[in-house]
Amino acid sequence: MPVRVRYAPSPTGEPHLGNIRTALFDWLLARHEGGQFILRIEDTDQARYAEESVGAQMEALHWLGLDWDEGPDIGGPFAPYVQSERLEIYREHAERLIDNDRAYRCYCSTERLDRVRKELQARKQPPRYDRYCRSLTPDERATAEATGVAPVVRFKTPLDGETVTVDALRGDVTFQNDTLDDFVILKSAGFPTYHLASIVDDHLMEITHVLRGDEWLSSAPRHQLVYEAFGWDPPVFAHLSRILGPDKAKLSKRHGAHSVLHYREQGYLPDALINFLGLLGWSLDDRTEIISREEFVSHFDLSRALTNPAVFNAEKLDWMNGVYIRAMNPEEFAEAARPFLERAVGRTVDMGRLMPIMPLLQERVKLLSEIGDMADFFFVEGALEYTVESLLGKKFAEQPDAAAVALTRVAERVESVADWKHEALEAAIRPLAEELEMKAGPLFGLVRVAVTGRSAAPPLFETMAVLGREIVVERLNDALKRLPPNFS
Repeated sequence: MPVRVRYAPSPTGEPHLGNIRTALFDWLLARHEGGQFILRIEDTDQARYAEESVGAQMEALHWLGLDWDEGPDIGGPFAPYVQSERLEIYREHAERLIDNDRAYRCYCSTERLDRVRKELQARKQPPRYDRYCRSLTPDERATAEATGVAPVVRFKTPLDGETVTVDALRGDVTFQNDTLDDFVILKSAGFPTYHLASIVDDHLMEITHVLRGDEWLSSAPRHQLVYEAFGWDPPVFAHLSRILGPDKAKLSKRHGAHSVLHYREQGYLPDALINFLGLLGWSLDDRTEIISREEFVSHFDLSRALTNPAVFNAEKLDWMNGVYIRAMNPEEFAEAARPFLERAVGRTVDMGRLMPIMPLLQERVKLLSEIGDMADFFFVEGALEYTVESLLGKKFAEQPDAAAVALTRVAERVESVADWKHEALEAAIRPLAEELEMKAGPLFGLVRVAVTGRSAAPPLFETMAVLGREIVVERLNDALKRLPPNFS
């Protein structure tokens, strides 16, 4: 059979890095093998269901370019692809297990289950179901039915022996059956649990490989037993390494991990995030860090997946994003940056005016969201916002008269520059430092704040060239007016 993999998120929140890393590996495997990548929505946890989460999951996949071949929005031969629309299928399969004595109805109340759990905990035993309803007689079952209690369906786990599961990354993993409980496969409201729905759907949808986080490894024997109870061959299971923070604790927001869509809003490029996630738990070799999407597809093999935990490094992601930004052509960079700049300046920015600015920024930004702080002064109409203290800096704080002289001389020089290019501007202004008996750094810093409103900005003379003579002179004169009286 051709490779068929599925990404099956539970719509209970925003798509996070762990989920999307799994989706990426699924997608890469499908594209490498010429197979199919299926999107399935596992919305059986109705208590935590969030409708907007479905859209967020799809939006994240679209943004990253992880296209699917079958799914709830485009259909396919095994539709529907939303589990809440497949409840009758799960009910029929649960009945099949009951008929084959591989499952049973449990009528225990929540109160009884809580009491049993507490008693077991008091005896320092695992707090699991005591199988009270597993061996009910027909009369006892009839009595329970007469109460009107809606039962759950539990799987009848073997009481002894062992279950061996096969993991593509770890080989055979053996579990003792007496450590497993009789887990619920169908809830009283008719919704299946993951232990039934995912297995039924994976079989009916002809899924060949199931990739999931290694936190699901402990559930593997349960799923192996369900496959055996139905008489089905299981797919290839691969439990991917977990993603940890730099402190080796569970990855969380305090490590810089957010919703995938948050990374889009912060100005990360989809190809950079793909590259970063692709190397969390997988490697091409021990040295290559920048890998294109096409190279990932060409080389992806499950045998290269790692079982040791992957460490999330926010600084590395920022660096990688910077590499991808610098690899863009100027038009691509301008188009990607424009929404962030427009958000910062609060109005539409013309591409013709934007293009000359982009070369000053492309080598310096790591995130597109930095564009606003770096370039908004190009689009300010009227006076810039800055303090006299920031204008004077440490060098001129005690001698504003020297600052006034310097600004006056700079304004005179730029007025007379015939060829308004950065080389001519530098040639006109740099000699002033020696003439004024000061170092070039403080002089350039003074001018930089005067014409940009900030102490850190793109290269000074290139910036002045883009701003134009009229704006530069206007801002230099405005800076002079801000100085204390009697000095300008």
